[in-house]
Amino acid sequence: MSTHPPSEREGRIYRFSRTERLVHRTTGWLMLLCAAAAACLYVAPLAQLVGRRHLVVIVHEYSGTLLPLPSLLGLASPAFRADLRRLNRFAVYDKTWMLSVRKGLTWPAARPAGKFNAGQKIYAGWIAGAVLIMMFTGLLMWFTRVLPVLPRSSAIFVHDFLALAIGVVLIGHMRLAYRDPEARRGMRTGFVRRAWARGEHSKWAEENYPDELNPPGDPGSTRSLTSLLRARARR
Repeated sequence: MSTHPPSEREGRIYRFSRTERLVHRTTGWLMLLCAAAAACLYVAPLAQLVGRRHLVVIVHEYSGTLLPLPSLLGLASPAFRADLRRLNRFAVYDKTWMLSVRKGLTWPAARPAGKFNAGQKIYAGWIAGAVLIMMFTGLLMWFTRVLPVLPRSSAIFVHDFLALAIGVVLIGHMRLAYRDPEARRGMRTGFVRRAWARGEHSKWAEENYPDELNPPGDPGSTRSLTSLLRARARR
């Protein structure tokens, strides 16, 4: 029996709690603020347009330092902790998902996924590690006497190089989100369409919402859906 709250919208199932959505939104805004401030510091035309360099430096430093805070506060939520565990574990079918992406296979059965697909897990792990390194090198640049053994020039090089990599990855992340309005709706409202969940995150949908995916009167069944997916996967 599902422990999730029932859907408040016809044809939709519950995906993200309010805490999870708030953590994602707050982290996203802090990331954009930090990146915008960095751009105003490093891109000459923007620096001239905005001015107030000291204020921009303060915004960049504090928005970057606060980046982990929403996730740390989110740890008080059981739903958020459960999703962190999901993001930290690779299932057998995640390898199938990655192979399908590599081969260009796009139909749902070729890309089995839990609540998060393999790409989202890799992205979450990479961005978490990158943020920690950015914080460490940024603090070294901010407080130069903390670790005098490490030259400031080395911290600046790592910080700037990783900033460019994060910028490219973030653009890719936003591009994928733009192409999937249902995923954005799920992060905005907490609910997603049954058909979308069945196609994009079939393992999670089958495991947690078998009744919602096949309501009374639906000619399909969870068992037949599972058999269909397995049959397609073997092709």
